[in-house]
Amino acid sequence: MSTTANDARQSLSPARGLTGALDYAAASHRRAAGLLIVFALLAFLPGFFQIPPVDRDEARFAQATKQMVESGEYVDIRFQDEVRYKKPVGIYWLQAAVVKTGEVLGLRDARTTIWLYRLPSLAGAIGAVLLTYWAALAFVARRAALLAALMMASSILLGVEARLAKTDAMLLLTCVAAMGAMARIYLTARRAPDAAIGWTMPAMLWTVLAGGVLLKGPLILMFVALTALTLSIADRSARWVWKLRPLSGFAWMIVLVLPWFIAIVAKSGDSFFVQAIGQDMLAKITSGQETHGAPPGFYLVLFWVTFWPGAVLAGLAAPMVWQVRREPGAQFLLAWLIPSWLVFEIVMTKLPHYVLPLYPAIAILIAGILEKGALARARWMVRGTVGWFVFPAAIAIAVVAGFIVIGRDPGIVAWPFAAAALIFGLFAWWLYEVDGAERALLRGMMASVFIAITVYAVMIPSLPQLFPSAQIAEQVRGAGCEAPQVVSTLAYQEPSLVFMLGTGTRFTDGAKAAEFLDKGPCHFVLIDPRSERGFVQRANSIGLRYALSQRIDGYNISIGRQIFLTVFRSVAAP
Repeated sequence: MSTTANDARQSLSPARGLTGALDYAAASHRRAAGLLIVFALLAFLPGFFQIPPVDRDEARFAQATKQMVESGEYVDIRFQDEVRYKKPVGIYWLQAAVVKTGEVLGLRDARTTIWLYRLPSLAGAIGAVLLTYWAALAFVARRAALLAALMMASSILLGVEARLAKTDAMLLLTCVAAMGAMARIYLTARRAPDAAIGWTMPAMLWTVLAGGVLLKGPLILMFVALTALTLSIADRSARWVWKLRPLSGFAWMIVLVLPWFIAIVAKSGDSFFVQAIGQDMLAKITSGQETHGAPPGFYLVLFWVTFWPGAVLAGLAAPMVWQVRREPGAQFLLAWLIPSWLVFEIVMTKLPHYVLPLYPAIAILIAGILEKGALARARWMVRGTVGWFVFPAAIAIAVVAGFIVIGRDPGIVAWPFAAAALIFGLFAWWLYEVDGAERALLRGMMASVFIAITVYAVMIPSLPQLFPSAQIAEQVRGAGCEAPQVVSTLAYQEPSLVFMLGTGTRFTDGAKAAEFLDKGPCHFVLIDPRSERGFVQRANSIGLRYALSQRIDGYNISIGRQIFLTVFRSVAAP
């Protein structure tokens, strides 16, 4: 049965359920924004407040921000005694502003409350969803723009980044804003070459480019430059580029970003550029940094998971996208997507979130084809819609396995939510040809929400073994010491431990840990099995009195291994 026939039949029946909510929201921009905010909160908030600091990137960002607040030094970026110059200062300023606001409002332990550091990411993710809707309006009607934004809100990758105190959700916001402004300028130039552009869109473009540079360096400039270059080659003309106001715009961007760059150079000399450009950016191009290397094609394979549930329709939309590739709208979106995607596939270092700024282009392309009712109907391609059911099924199995293997528990508390995700996924696949692609996609989005609840709100908080630092911090703080001091052996030196127990936390071997414990009361050491012999021998040789505080049996997600730690504390001589 054809999609066209389905749409016709649906139009004769009253809208209901999820489609009814979409009908209501599509009636005005205000309603559309309201629906997107509510859905984004449903998708992003599960687990947002409960999950402890996640190693290693999130904890490093949060600790560097905490040190800014502690020291009052808002130019230099440090993790303990080491400089942290891999990224510019933008995200640290945003996080610091939130933490300082929390302190002013009287929030207890604001500096070690990780969800405060995550608020900029949450705001960035919600803002990116709203801006995807705004950007999509340059290409499609309001209803399709809503679907594109909902695809972003329900995507697995953005759901992850919304919950992490890192740069990527905020970078996505600036990228979508920049590309949305650029799209309006380009499409106006194509459709009405003599039309006046004005200054609003160019000003927005160059302002958000400055924000993107302060967040993650020149990466955002690559997206804009490659898009402009590709479009100019395809059109055999670059005249439209002058409508971007490149000279005055670039000067304005420099005015915005230069003060901090001058300040950091004055503070560090050339160290910032050596680390940020030489040791971070260029090293990622030529080698798989921090064991994150992968061959070309990595992002294409991962896309079917990270952009789920919208990814299920990507294959069905691809034939029509190819047919309309010469239309101005499709040409812009493909220029946004393909060149940068190829660059990321070629670069040696690969992390899933690198391609996140390209996903809005895919969402808008899919929504545009869905709006035309032109999804492929070939039987072998339609069978791919089973992905709406397979992914929730895989998650349900993984959740139960995780509970059993890590928590020694079947995790029954998660079963109702996993079952709801399975049911929505099953109906999305099973009724695809009966109810049409739009309703199937909406059901897939609801499955995504229940997956988020299952994983982030139920499973992860129920497995404290995944967060040894949180267990250690709870034990140390519960000892009644006003200012506990902690040393860990080198086998466990995670940034989350520093964030939760203080900047003064140090890492050493077993023998030196015993010497540290001998320095006075309220000292704690974390000893792994390999270091325990050296610790005990040194403790006996210096006559150290100590007590076992707790044994930690956990799982270090950073290295993918189970760990065993013993917490000892000093005991005063009788």
